[in-house]
Amino acid sequence: MKEKLGFEVHLPMSRDDAIEAVTDALGNEGFGVLTRIDIDEAFRDKIGEDFRPYTILGACNPQLAHIALTSAPEIGLMLPCNVTVEADINGSLVRIINPETMMQTEGLDDSEAVRFVAGDATSRLRRVVETLRAA
Repeated sequence: MKEKLGFEVHLPMSRDDAIEAVTDALGNEGFGVLTRIDIDEAFRDKIGEDFRPYTILGACNPQLAHIALTSAPEIGLMLPCNVTVEADINGSLVRIINPETMMQTEGLDDSEAVRFVAGDATSRLRRVVETLRAA
């Protein structure tokens, strides 16, 4: 059975407040935010197009990334784990990648270490979603 691409949670708050809540919840699970891309600003500045408030956060758990990259260097193409935060009519919609889905790529799922990392990261990110839902 195929896993979903990611997990979703609606938050009744602004995008900036949602980004702060997501960053805190990720930190509690050992993830730091390495990158932040405000897509709406990039589209406005680069192509002159308006877009709804939409941010991509690149989250990384260094310990898990080290295990994964040591076992399968090509996994770097899939790192960091992306989280999107976008404004919607009820506040903000947060989407978090499901690492187990990403690791279903041919060859990667053969590695015991990669399966461990994907399972651990998925469990941690599910807890992030549950923390956000409970807030």
